[in-house]
Amino acid sequence: MTPASRTFQCAAVLFDLDGVLIDSTRCVERHWRQWASVHGLRADVILREAHGVRNVDTMRRIVPHLDVEKEAAEFAANEVADTEGVVAVDGAASLLAGLDGAPWAVVTSCSSALARARLRAADLALPTMLITGSDVSRGKPEPEPYLLAAARLGVEPAECIVVEDAPAGIEAGKRAGMRVIAIAFTYPPEKLQFSSADVLVARLADVSMHASDKRTIQISVSDKKWYLGPEKRRLSRAQY
Repeated sequence: MTPASRTFQCAAVLFDLDGVLIDSTRCVERHWRQWASVHGLRADVILREAHGVRNVDTMRRIVPHLDVEKEAAEFAANEVADTEGVVAVDGAASLLAGLDGAPWAVVTSCSSALARARLRAADLALPTMLITGSDVSRGKPEPEPYLLAAARLGVEPAECIVVEDAPAGIEAGKRAGMRVIAIAFTYPPEKLQFSSADVLVARLADVSMHASDKRTIQISVSDKKWYLGPEKRRLSRAQY
């Protein structure tokens, strides 16, 4: 192993969706800005907190006086009907192809209909296991979504690796007892460096996966800019 690489072994990989496998930034921001305008709210404030969290949970914090279940349902329906600008993240298709039948799942805060619509828009394979915000009573940063994915795959949490891009998702994965690879996509590395992620990399394309058999996945982080453990506290902007 060279100083510029890090390898892991696991039994299953659990991917967040938006900001990890797909880039839906333009679409997500467009809908939050429209919703904020209707309710006389500041979209920039909402967007700082909304990534990686169920829409209904974001709305409960911001507008608890509204019928947030109804608001979230309407919001989700509008998003399903609009996938303009949704594309695959660079490296996502090859990463999934490398898993070759090994256990993996998508664990997302959005609805099943929205997750499937965005995966199809990005021309990515639909997972055999999909855990969405409606499958759990407590979404990220609670560990329930990732624990449910592990249970349904029949894999111990400690044998799972989570790939995340948002602080809430990173926290959820670690609280579930899993190792977490953080991707500095939605947030800059400076925002994630003090998270509990095991590894922080600049791009999904810096990670490769290979199923050596149906229950063993080899993961390599090849980016020279990865940071691990306490050393990530010395992360500097220049490195990215």
